[in-house]
Amino acid sequence: MARKANSKGIDNVLVDLGFDDAEELSAKAMLALKLNKLIDKRGLCQTEVAAITGMTQPKVSQVRRYKLQNISLERLMQALVAFDQHVEIVVYQARRAHALGISVAA
Repeated sequence: MARKANSKGIDNVLVDLGFDDAEELSAKAMLALKLNKLIDKRGLCQTEVAAITGMTQPKVSQVRRYKLQNISLERLMQALVAFDQHVEIVVYQARRAHALGISVAA
């Protein structure tokens, strides 16, 4: 998670801060946000979430605190599926060079 200098602001604050993996972190944050909303809606504790998702309780704690560097996109998607969600990945040709990358709509 190295940072690089960036003087021009864009739509992603993590890119603006210079994170090399900004797009992936943004995608993880969107998935974690959706998962945390589902957890809150159901009123579950971390051990219950761990039992549902197959994650360890410490990993659930990391998701709850948005500490996502050690959690894969795939693991977050699997956790959402365990919460009866449909996760869809769509790949298409970018029309503009600055449109390249990863985005998540939750």
